[in-house]
Amino acid sequence: MVKAINSKILLAILAALVAIGSALTYQRHEAAKAAAAAAKATAILQEQRKEAEERKAEDEAFRQRVEADKKKHNSAAAKEGKTWQKYIP
Repeated sequence: MVKAINSKILLAILAALVAIGSALTYQRHEAAKAAAAAAKATAILQEQRKEAEERKAEDEAFRQRVEADKKKHNSAAAKEGKTWQKYIP
């Protein structure tokens, strides 16, 4: 009878240890998954930030080209208009 009680207690202790071990393993696995997801999200955000900065630089360069072309074309048109205003046949 004592052996039966001792074996039941040992089985209960063993079951409790297995449950605790599996819970710890699951927790570590979930923490690793969360860390991997956070690293992936960080990488995606950095890539998006880099692309946004590149797009902003390209837009600024395009605006500067447009302004330079506008000044170039406007100055020629402005000079041409003045010549016709001062022309006397």
